[in-house]
Amino acid sequence: MSLVRAAATVSSFTLLSRITGLARDIIIARTFGASALTDAFWVAFRIPNLLRRLFAEGAFTQAFVPILAEVKQTSEDQAAVRQTIDRVAMALFSALSIITLIGIIGAPVVLILIASGMLSSDRHAEYEAAVWMTRVMFPYILCMSLVSFASGVLNTWKRFAIPAVTPVLLNLSMIGASIWLSGHLAQPIYALAIGVLAGGVAQLGVQWWALSRLGLTPRWGSPRQAFEDSIVRRVLRQMLPATLGVSVAQISILINTNIATWLAPGSVTWLSFADRLMEFPTALIGVALGTVLLPTLSKAHADQADDYYSELLGWGMRLVFLLGLPAALVMILLADALVATLFQYGAFSASDVVQTQWAVMAYAVGLLGLLLVKIFAPGFYGKQDIKTPVKIAILVLILTQLLNVVLVPTLAHAGLALAIGLGACINALLLYMGLRRRQLYRPQPGWWLFLARLVTALAVMAGVLLWASAGIDWTAATMGIASRALWLAAVLVAGGLAYLGTLKLIGLKVTGFIRPPAKSV
Repeated sequence: MSLVRAAATVSSFTLLSRITGLARDIIIARTFGASALTDAFWVAFRIPNLLRRLFAEGAFTQAFVPILAEVKQTSEDQAAVRQTIDRVAMALFSALSIITLIGIIGAPVVLILIASGMLSSDRHAEYEAAVWMTRVMFPYILCMSLVSFASGVLNTWKRFAIPAVTPVLLNLSMIGASIWLSGHLAQPIYALAIGVLAGGVAQLGVQWWALSRLGLTPRWGSPRQAFEDSIVRRVLRQMLPATLGVSVAQISILINTNIATWLAPGSVTWLSFADRLMEFPTALIGVALGTVLLPTLSKAHADQADDYYSELLGWGMRLVFLLGLPAALVMILLADALVATLFQYGAFSASDVVQTQWAVMAYAVGLLGLLLVKIFAPGFYGKQDIKTPVKIAILVLILTQLLNVVLVPTLAHAGLALAIGLGACINALLLYMGLRRRQLYRPQPGWWLFLARLVTALAVMAGVLLWASAGIDWTAATMGIASRALWLAAVLVAGGLAYLGTLKLIGLKVTGFIRPPAKSV
């Protein structure tokens, strides 16, 4: 499968996932609004979700995929590849089962550490709800760790579709729980936690079926034998710095969540909905490119194709600038339109729109940085260098918290979002400098002309967006979902046509940048 086709496949299914995710959040906003209990759910959901990113999608994928690609590329004995898959799966399952059990038992302590604002006497019901939902959702991390393992294997075999589409099942499960289960429970918000667990089980079932189609379903064996395997030990050695690197980002999120629980009720929910909007461009552009680049970069490293390695990184950067900058512009200029169109129904009020809008605009400042990190980090992982991104991540964590000290007293929850955005930009800049210093990326000619053309097109696009949206009161009570959606679509189409039309007029052919570089023979 070509890189363009692979990226398009991942982006298409990721788009479907994000659309169903938005539908999920729209239903949650309409049904439950933004309150102390919705804050309790988002806090409880964040714990297993962060651990999933820490132990599964983050550290594990970064360590496992390059090593599996190397074993597949260099081993003449397919039995060695199967043994690697079997023993890595066994080790992952054993470790995460223990962590899951500890999490279920220790949920009250975990919540004290990450949501101390819920400990006040007037928020006891909120705290108890968060404990119950944390315990119900903790097995989700075990399911998703095995899903991440299956995704790594499937991606290495160039099967990108199933891993990209399975997150849809989580969203559908939560939607179903919100609509059909919440009315049957004494505490309706508990339906969301049950929906999360059911979604994790469904995703695992689909991924395991996909592995069985390739004949790669893991065969369970002895945990001791698995941990004594040399390849498993190598993955674990790579995971240790990777876990530290990913944990730095997750620690930052946990600190921000804790701070948000001390702010006005609803702050965690406003940030969660704003983050959902940001996931659209980060997933469609950054995650899609990063997913298909990592195994390709790993293969280029195994083949010692250094020039091709650099060209792949340059290709990813150009696409990020081409698509990410207009996305950030839309998020900043049309934040109120986006939030009102998607969420302002039922229990979600106009004041909730305003608060969420500020968070969206603050996050958007760092969108380009967030996207570039998805390109730059695989540039190190493909060379099996995880220590450099870890060192940078630790520095960024410190800087982000210093920014919180400055921004939160004035901007409240929006200050938390802005600190994350600025931290992502610093992270991207430091990663870029590291790639240049190690000669992993060498810029090709034409970058300054490319950026000048982009800035020109973005200026035209901004003018069109401001002109087209002028005079529209997006939060007006008379604006229904249909009228908001139609007006928003019209404004977005006008801005998009202005951007693409300007690029064409000044001589930048978008199709030329979509094609990946050809590997020299």
